[in-house]
Amino acid sequence: MKKLLKNSILVLVSISMLVIFMGMMSTLKEKVGVGTKAPKKAEILFDGSREMLDEIWTYWEGPRFSSELPIKWEIEDDPIGDGTVVNSNDPHALGGKYGTADIVTKKKYRDFRLHVEFLVVKPGGNSGLYLQNRYEVQILDGDKTKHGMGAVINETESPYHAYKGVGKWNAYDVKFRAARFENGQRTEKALVTVYFNGQKVHTNVPINQVWGGANSGLDGGNDGGKGITDTPGGIKLQAEGYDVLYKNIWITELDLKKADTNF
Repeated sequence: MKKLLKNSILVLVSISMLVIFMGMMSTLKEKVGVGTKAPKKAEILFDGSREMLDEIWTYWEGPRFSSELPIKWEIEDDPIGDGTVVNSNDPHALGGKYGTADIVTKKKYRDFRLHVEFLVVKPGGNSGLYLQNRYEVQILDGDKTKHGMGAVINETESPYHAYKGVGKWNAYDVKFRAARFENGQRTEKALVTVYFNGQKVHTNVPINQVWGGANSGLDGGNDGGKGITDTPGGIKLQAEGYDVLYKNIWITELDLKKADTNF
């Protein structure tokens, strides 16, 4: 009887420890999706304020740049919630002229974990999230192709099923590892994993090149976008003359020794 009681107690203790462990694992799991708050170690890139927009961001002065500081993107009230947001509809980008008024962080990054929330106001709204001001995760309402919503542009199919649609907040959670080089030659391609509104849609996708030409981003005009260089780049948001809103943008710098961005 004593032995049975002892064994029962050991089983209960083991179960209790397992429950505690599972709870800890659940707590440690990274959160994703709309409304995800920045962890303590993260840098806030945009909190809805004009002050942070001007402090953290500037225009990318690429070959097609035609705007001028201060940034012309307007701070507006969140159309479906509290607080303020920024509208990417810079007047200089009317007609879809990307590269004329895109904004980029002043700080440059290599490996990182990034969170960005966006809202497309009207059907057909177009913008884009650029990693290292090179590689685009597309924001384009209505497009389900490899050039469409949520695609690592021209590298993956669009995970359009994860998109919440016009007039709703959406979120990209990205873990990115920069390309690696030896003696000036690329030895490992950039890798990216993306969650779209809490759904994992891309896992360890290798990115071959910069798409869109010189007006798109860094190295876009270098050997047709294939001439990737070993220089860090900022986080860029694209202006294409559409009402696409942004809020709650934050980043955590990483140092990913292994070629793995899964999270």
